[in-house]
Amino acid sequence: MGQLTLAAAGSVILICPIAQASAQEATQERTQELPQDAAADSPVSREAAPAPLQYEVKVNAPGDLDELLEKNLDLERFRGNPRMDREQLQRLVRDTPEQAKNLVATAGYYTPVVTVRVDTTGAKPVVIVDLDPGQPVTIDKVELELRGFDPTPPLSASEPYDTEALKRSWSLKTGSVFRQSDWESAKRALLREVVQTRYPRAQLVDTQAVVDPETHKVSLLVVLDSGPELRFGELRIEGLKRYDASIIRNLDKIRPGEYYSESALQSFQARLQDTGYFASVEVSADMSSILSEQIEAGQESQQADAAGAAPEAKPVNRGPAPLLPLVVRVTENKQQNVSAGLGFSTNTGNRAQLNYDNLNVWGTRFKSAITMETKKQAAHANFYFPTTERGYNDSAGASFERSDISNEITAVTTISAKRNWGGTNLERSLTFEFLSEDKTVVGLEQTRSKSLPLTYAITKRSLDSLLFPTKGYVINAQVGGALLPVLTDERFVRVAGKAVYYRPLGEKGELIVRGEMGALGSKEKRGVPAVYLFRAGGDQSVRGYAYQELGVKEGDATVGGRYMATASAEYQYWFKPKWAIAAFYDAGNAADTVKALTPKSGYGLGGRYKSPVGPINVDVAYGHAVHAYRLHFSLGFTF
Repeated sequence: MGQLTLAAAGSVILICPIAQASAQEATQERTQELPQDAAADSPVSREAAPAPLQYEVKVNAPGDLDELLEKNLDLERFRGNPRMDREQLQRLVRDTPEQAKNLVATAGYYTPVVTVRVDTTGAKPVVIVDLDPGQPVTIDKVELELRGFDPTPPLSASEPYDTEALKRSWSLKTGSVFRQSDWESAKRALLREVVQTRYPRAQLVDTQAVVDPETHKVSLLVVLDSGPELRFGELRIEGLKRYDASIIRNLDKIRPGEYYSESALQSFQARLQDTGYFASVEVSADMSSILSEQIEAGQESQQADAAGAAPEAKPVNRGPAPLLPLVVRVTENKQQNVSAGLGFSTNTGNRAQLNYDNLNVWGTRFKSAITMETKKQAAHANFYFPTTERGYNDSAGASFERSDISNEITAVTTISAKRNWGGTNLERSLTFEFLSEDKTVVGLEQTRSKSLPLTYAITKRSLDSLLFPTKGYVINAQVGGALLPVLTDERFVRVAGKAVYYRPLGEKGELIVRGEMGALGSKEKRGVPAVYLFRAGGDQSVRGYAYQELGVKEGDATVGGRYMATASAEYQYWFKPKWAIAAFYDAGNAADTVKALTPKSGYGLGGRYKSPVGPINVDVAYGHAVHAYRLHFSLGFTF
């Protein structure tokens, strides 16, 4: 009984002697030889080169094997070569059976029958390759040997590593077809799962795949050594010049003595990048202590070899593993920045904006902007305090906004203080603000109101991607109001919620369902700031209608109502990786009573493009209640 053994020892990637890569390397060598052979064999090479031989290749193989052969056979690679002649073609035909066998072996077929023939009855020769792959090789036995994974002696009370779960994660199961690409991927995945945790020095010390062509079975052996168990040490900061170290220390959730974790390093780096203080951030663990230990062990081994004595065997974990210093290297952003921009929104019209930011004003980050739009004009200035040790992000600021929407003109001055905490998946905030509003409804008298509301908001995210989500959901809920008769003309309570749900449909389809609801309770609506009332319509609401066009009619104007409800269903089909077409149906309205919430519908078609900054959405929607088409443009999704 014959056997083929595929083995390697040492590092991460191990090479199979009959792997596809080897076949491709041999093909590349012949690619370089072909022009030389053709030139040497041609009797007229010194005069005029003959016209190259033109031929076709037809591969008959089941499943995806035909594509594998068509992409990698020399017959296909050399088609159209200017020095191809009949003798070179005959050589390629002779080599094809062996090359095809090597290629299909990477797909798990070790006993194929390959026949190659040349049909010369037509205008061009046609090389026909027939492949019967035979029975695929399946995995008969998997042996995973995990060495090490013992806690360092002084830390013997450590929680043991779950090696059984690691074995269960092995992707190549008994009975499955053995493919070279799957074999390599499985080894890399096994090693990656270990090195990303408390054993970053783990390595594969032996891997073997023993194939028996007669029984069509393969036995797999993987030996993985964990190396020493490592833990984080003290924090070291490099590169700070202008800003206080507390900006970094307060965001550090890694404590000395905790297990090494690559995901913890990545999360810490992301939090630092989001602060805006740094142009670049690198967070890593200093492995130099471990490298020094390995160098020392290597020198001892060399000295023992030179003396002719066997080196003393030492365990992998031969003493207290050094704590790895946590190193943060930063390049600071310039302290002040001025920027300007122009834009357009189908909601609020043309836009011009001027920004001024200063990263160190009284120890805070200062951000300000003036925005001029067709329907809105605004100015704001905010101070953002460094994140506290408990993870709170506090800010305070003031703003002024004037808007002219559906013949309702409002001018609102706001002074606010906000506390935000939590992470990307679960974010919470508490906002306390004072508002002074002047409101003019066309045809009615001007009113003035003030209010002192407090609002709590929570956002839950579970998405496969924040920039281009295709699966998961986002839920946001708000509750608040002005309940004290202090600087408040009309006391009120307000609740609102919205959600977006993403679900893949088939390989290229995606369903997006969106909904929003809100309600306000107060004795009188007059005196409640317009920003706390509800409207609908626009790019992110009910398409087919103008921005906040749906609401309560007062004279010639549309104003906010006490209640609001909207819903949307959209199907996207990605006919190319970055391009999609969409069909959607939206419905909703705002009113002063639940009974008056008669939904207004809009529906249409749109296009989607995945830009570097998020999805670009262009929609043409028909508003059923207004009997008109409207163009909508938006970037990303607001939530």
